[in-house]
Amino acid sequence: MDKYKKLKLYCFSPPVMLATFIIEIVLAVYTVLRYKLNPVGRLSVIILVCLAVFQVAEYNVCEAGMMNSLMASRLGFVAITLLPPLGIHLIYELSETKKNQLVLPAYFTGAAFIFYFLFATQSLSGHQCFGNYVIFQMSANCGWLYGLYYYGWMLTGIWLCLDLAKEKTKPTMYGVMVAYAMFILPTATVNLLSPATTMGIPSIMCGFAVTLALVLAFWVLPRAGLRK
Repeated sequence: MDKYKKLKLYCFSPPVMLATFIIEIVLAVYTVLRYKLNPVGRLSVIILVCLAVFQVAEYNVCEAGMMNSLMASRLGFVAITLLPPLGIHLIYELSETKKNQLVLPAYFTGAAFIFYFLFATQSLSGHQCFGNYVIFQMSANCGWLYGLYYYGWMLTGIWLCLDLAKEKTKPTMYGVMVAYAMFILPTATVNLLSPATTMGIPSIMCGFAVTLALVLAFWVLPRAGLRK
């Protein structure tokens, strides 16, 4: 029985984090080898790398790694903070429209949080590793604002997919919308079922983000990427 407990894999346990990192980094390498690095290709690779970086950072937080836990937490938060503006940018590129009014505001707000996580000593003060997710101890004054930033831009991305989709680009745009939904909805469901998990949103969200990586690699890029 003790042996079984030691081998048991939880949803977002360190071995699963490591496996998810491998999947996401392999997809990034696959994209580089298979597709030209035009704007869509470059953004896709950066998104996949950011997803992978958070997983390896989270692994470092819970297991002995190459960096201390606080440094790994900061690196992970930089990676996931980039995801919403990168997504907004990618949606505009996929839509084949010249409109991009929200790209700069998205990057600007993301850069503000990145600066905060890197240089404010009180931004991240600690962590707790549980069987299913990691709690990152963030400044109370920042937590709700960061949630507003993250969910706000993700929901804006879904709205943009609906608003900018044309006949030619509908399958691709709807694929991104589904990927976003697969990213957000499971996390929201977990939080509703167990409110205590709201402290672990970054960890839980990125646990489900492998679905975003798979949709990006096997649905979006085959339709919108330029093959070499």
